[in-house]
Amino acid sequence: MVETRNIVFICALFFVISSINGEDPYRFFTWKITYGDIYPMGVKQQGILINGQFPGPQINCVTNDNLIISVYNYLNEPFLLSWNGLQHRRNSWQDGTYGTTCPIPPGKNFTYMLQAKDQIGSYFYFPSLGLHKAAGGYGGIKIYSRPHIPVPFPFPAGDHTVLAGDWYKKSHQRLRHILDMGRSISNPDGLVINGRGWNGYTFDVEQGKTYRFRISNVGLTTSINFRIQGHTMKLVEVEGSHTLQNTYTSLDLHLGQSASVLVTADQPLKDYYVVVSSRFTTRVLMTTAILHYKNSKTGVSGPPPGGPTTQIAWSLMQARTMRYFLRMHIFFIHVILTYIHLWIRWNLTASGPRPNPQGSYHYGMIKPSRTIILSNSAPWINGKQRYAVNGVSFVAGDTPLKLADYFNIGGVFSVGSIPDKSSDGEAYLKTSVMHADFRSFAEIVFQNWEDSVQSWHIDGYSFFVVGMDGGQWTSASRSRYNLRDTVARSTVQVYPKAWTAIYIALDNVGMWNIRSENWKLVNINVQMAPFPHPPPKPSYYDGGRKRKGRAICALDAKTGFDQFASVVENHDDVGGPFFPTAAIK
Repeated sequence: MVETRNIVFICALFFVISSINGEDPYRFFTWKITYGDIYPMGVKQQGILINGQFPGPQINCVTNDNLIISVYNYLNEPFLLSWNGLQHRRNSWQDGTYGTTCPIPPGKNFTYMLQAKDQIGSYFYFPSLGLHKAAGGYGGIKIYSRPHIPVPFPFPAGDHTVLAGDWYKKSHQRLRHILDMGRSISNPDGLVINGRGWNGYTFDVEQGKTYRFRISNVGLTTSINFRIQGHTMKLVEVEGSHTLQNTYTSLDLHLGQSASVLVTADQPLKDYYVVVSSRFTTRVLMTTAILHYKNSKTGVSGPPPGGPTTQIAWSLMQARTMRYFLRMHIFFIHVILTYIHLWIRWNLTASGPRPNPQGSYHYGMIKPSRTIILSNSAPWINGKQRYAVNGVSFVAGDTPLKLADYFNIGGVFSVGSIPDKSSDGEAYLKTSVMHADFRSFAEIVFQNWEDSVQSWHIDGYSFFVVGMDGGQWTSASRSRYNLRDTVARSTVQVYPKAWTAIYIALDNVGMWNIRSENWKLVNINVQMAPFPHPPPKPSYYDGGRKRKGRAICALDAKTGFDQFASVVENHDDVGGPFFPTAAIK
């Protein structure tokens, strides 16, 4: 009898301990959003600061960590933060784009409740409203692997964040006004690295040691190339995917993209240029930072190393994969052998956020149930320059779309308001929402008929980039798909007069934003709504638990964008950790 009691006690104790330790860790942040003076181009500008910093605070976390981020808006306009690459599993309320999350009114606060669920890698956050990104307000996100998950490279001696991109001397208000008038904004004035101009930022290293550099293109309109004078870079990760570890002398990053490289400080003791330059621009822009060797007494010398400028073929070769090219005509074999070191491919044997190898997910063996072709264009509508997808130029609803659905507010949007393919009709204005079947597997083709590189991002997901090429996509293009080891990521480029195809598993219920990362193309935007089956009531887009007594906000259509009405609902099916709290005073 005593022995039985002991066994029961031990089992109960084990259950209690498991319950206590079973929940994933929490990390708490309090951020104050203010205006402040910054000098990225050497002259004073009004920037957007987070806790007085530009760039904003770094988020360091581990797979499955819960992130509780309280944001206080001290600006004189509504504000939102979005989390580029975070998937927000079953939690699109926290996505931070207008349509899924209420803007934070001036003088109010909002607490984001995020989880780095089943993710690793390099990402960034940014302000998603009113072209605020042109004034700063962005920062880096590092998601480390859990201690028991093997990483396919030795732990580096240091881990540096590189937030690089273009910059305008015009204020974000002025740039927004130009776009609102139906005109295109001009080319950027320069480039910045971690908010600094020429030689304004220093990365410290020690001779003989290896460091990880997490590079993100946080710019508005421009693809960039990254390189370090006298050093090579070993690519190890792209937006949460471990890659085959090829070595590069320079690396292209398109708008919204992130990548990790390992750099060994194996050169003589001195300082070296870290270079970022523009790609595919008439006037090549360049800026530099400093790679400083510890105990170095010698500064940088010589001109910064040059890089690719307008060569699309070079960038296309780097983005494609080996399997794709081996299908090409034998005439091009010499080109393949020349560029074999450039290909970015998935490391099939490495673990991702879980112990099982990345290659255990055989995406190429799943047949898509639907093909969507999204073609971008630049029509004039009502005398203004607009940008459209499949002939639809996006306009935001008077009320965030998830709230309109949740409370059954009619007239805000209609599901299926954008076709799966472009038509020959005239472009028109619409709040475009695309229906998608929950847990289906889809093929999406991005077709770019413009003269500039496009960069497409899908919130809530990573997808497999199975192919890209020039010209028009046809069903015959599938014969050149890489169905074995292409990289899974959340942002992909589409070259001029070209197409890019992706496979995507629509397994994350919610309403998600599909957008161009080129922020002067503000109307290239689609909301995708994977529907669960059968659809629960009252919302198709709900993704989590509910609690009572949370505040909601809705746009007051009568008084304009800057006016908000706040309501407190006391229903069991409203609120909770996945519901906005922006209107709480």
